[in-house]
Amino acid sequence: MALSARSTAFAVLDDLYRARYYRKQHNYGAPAMTRLKKIALATTLASAAALAGIAQIYAADAPIEIDADTFECITEMTPVRGFYVDNLLGDIAATLAVANSETGGTWPTGSVVQLVPTEVMVKQPAGTSPQTNDWEFFELDVSSGESEIVTRGFTDVVNRFGGNCLDCHVKAEPQWDMICETGHGCDPIPLSREMIVGIQQGDPRCNRPE
Repeated sequence: MALSARSTAFAVLDDLYRARYYRKQHNYGAPAMTRLKKIALATTLASAAALAGIAQIYAADAPIEIDADTFECITEMTPVRGFYVDNLLGDIAATLAVANSETGGTWPTGSVVQLVPTEVMVKQPAGTSPQTNDWEFFELDVSSGESEIVTRGFTDVVNRFGGNCLDCHVKAEPQWDMICETGHGCDPIPLSREMIVGIQQGDPRCNRPE
């Protein structure tokens, strides 16, 4: 009986050692927790990478920061057929390429368009405002010789004459990207060419003493 018990004990020990060796070789038992940790770590890293990618996308498409100091003398911008253009991101060549195109096109991000000193259009990044083709409208007060933003926005900006900016520009034919000129589909404005030039040259911000 004692021999049988001893044999049984050795058999149990042998089974335990075999099981331990098998788990070690096949990553069973305690190492399984290590595998779970590895999976959790991989999942965490993947999530962090995805969030970083999303953050990068949003950062790339963040609206251009604009304040009153952004806008200066209108005649220091680049003239195009009686109005003036610029590009806040420095890509004036891309802006001029569309401005001078006979078939129109989508204006690049950062483009600035002005006909008179007190009204400005700025092209924000794609997707900022689908209703306005990403144009942001500004109404300025320049009477002090400096720019002051009276109102700004996309669909609800009204100029000093009571006109909604979008209501006018949305009438432009699609290829002109909401830029109003003669023949673009917008309603005519009650200003002669001479009157417009006089208003532009009378910008109080121009030729200010330093």
